[in-house]
Amino acid sequence: MITIDEDQATPPFEQIRAQLADQIRAGSLAADQRLPSMRQLATDLRVATGTVARAYAALEAAGLISTSRASGTRVRADQGIDDESRASARRFAQALHRRGVSLDDALSVVRAEWSRISNF
Repeated sequence: MITIDEDQATPPFEQIRAQLADQIRAGSLAADQRLPSMRQLATDLRVATGTVARAYAALEAAGLISTSRASGTRVRADQGIDDESRASARRFAQALHRRGVSLDDALSVVRAEWSRISNF
């Protein structure tokens, strides 16, 4: 549940952003869970739709949520992974796929390398 404390110096959009981010990181909002529409959340919190839009934009920029016309606003399953890392993973997956490496073998390679670098 999100609340706005009007006595706080923190702007309402930042209160919304911070509370949603905390709930996502704590697992209270699960991956792929749909969030209320901007209009609905604005109505529920008695704030302007633009206030919620600003909070959602900040959460999207942080990689915590994604918005599409077809499925609305949802918690990202790969939250916290920046675009550069995602692009690197895509290139790695494409290269191994072209070489005929199975998903299980690719994941084994990643796990082994992760373990190797984590032991330094």
